[in-house]
Amino acid sequence: MKVSVADAKNKLPELIKAVEDGRPVTICRRGVPVVDIVRTKKPTGKKRMLGTLKGKIHVLDPNWWKPMTKHEVEDFLVSR
Repeated sequence: MKVSVADAKNKLPELIKAVEDGRPVTICRRGVPVVDIVRTKKPTGKKRMLGTLKGKIHVLDPNWWKPMTKHEVEDFLVSR
């Protein structure tokens, strides 16, 4: 099925249903195909696992988020 951009804008729910039913949909601009709507792959069903990096990240300076002191800023500027 080929539709114009304007028709696609007005009939998006119908186009999505057509793709779900296995019919290919191509959106054309001025008669030139520009986009194919395709069905996504089925979800794997795997749930995300949180905490997989636990113990693998080491913070070298626990105060990294604090502002630098004047002395640290001077040392930084001199080292450049």
